[in-house]
Amino acid sequence: MTRKIIHIDMDAFYASVEQRDNPALRGKPVVVGGQPGKRGVVAAASYEARTFGLRSAMPTATAVRLCPDAVFVRPRFDHYRAVSSQIRAVFQHYTDLIEPLSLDEAYLDVTETVGQGTASELAKRIREHIFEDTSLTASAGVSYNKFLAKVASDINKPNGQCVIPPERAERFIAQLPVGKFHGVGRATEARLHALGIETGADLARWGEAALERQLGKHGRWLHRIARGVDERPVEPHHERRSIGSETTFLSDEHNREAMITSLQDQAEEVASSLQKHNLLAGTLAIKVRYPDFSSVTRQCPLSPPTDQHKAVLPLLPLLLERTEAMQLGVRLLGVSVSALIDADTALPAQLPLPLNNTA
Repeated sequence: MTRKIIHIDMDAFYASVEQRDNPALRGKPVVVGGQPGKRGVVAAASYEARTFGLRSAMPTATAVRLCPDAVFVRPRFDHYRAVSSQIRAVFQHYTDLIEPLSLDEAYLDVTETVGQGTASELAKRIREHIFEDTSLTASAGVSYNKFLAKVASDINKPNGQCVIPPERAERFIAQLPVGKFHGVGRATEARLHALGIETGADLARWGEAALERQLGKHGRWLHRIARGVDERPVEPHHERRSIGSETTFLSDEHNREAMITSLQDQAEEVASSLQKHNLLAGTLAIKVRYPDFSSVTRQCPLSPPTDQHKAVLPLLPLLLERTEAMQLGVRLLGVSVSALIDADTALPAQLPLPLNNTA
């Protein structure tokens, strides 16, 4: 049986909630995140703000420069979680096979949903139900696998949907820019472009072994999805193991303050992702890659588990000092967190533990 997968993605979720709750913000470029004049990143930007080039994870200083009239609003993650719970309750009217990706998006498997119409009709009904219950709009992608459903949900945003049936998949993927492929970030996109791979059609012309030589395991994944093959199931109890961010410097970095600044920026980005996914982290780690391409990691526990970047800022220099970064210089720095737990089920805070020497 051909699977029927729906990917629901709320439209500019945090910003839309703020505009819904405060009519004075409607129609204005709204940025949810750090405040102007302070270090911080954009957690969400309204569609009015996006016309100026603003996007999630952008430094607020850049956002102010691109859109001086933007209205900055501090995030209210507890409130967003409550609204997300309302949306999750809507999903449960239509299927039990729900895989949340974050507070504002989820996969739904409606293959076995009997008597409720086609997957396209169900997606439309779910979006209407969400609006009735929350006054917020959502976009949807519908297809026979998760990869295509996720890509499709971004095509007719905001407040729209796109269906990619099996008979259209090959043609759709062929014209899709490789930067739109799930898991292809800027670095991988640049590497693919350097190989002359611009679209899905270009990617499909490469053999699996050749792609694996260039990109490792990720090459095998790209080989499959370039042919429309994605057998990943919708997993209602999927657990995220870690969240991280990395920065590769244009030239080897030797300045300690520059290194710490980079780590702080990444920690803020990671914290924002934790909050978006309603998670707390129990372990903090940094990754250091030296000019000779060798890498080391250093980690420490976080007690109590946290989703706040300010809680980890004092630990970053301590972890960095347990490396040879200042003596050798660095090519890449990364921050990651693991030992993740659901924020709603976390135990009451305990006394913090001291930094240990776990490597």
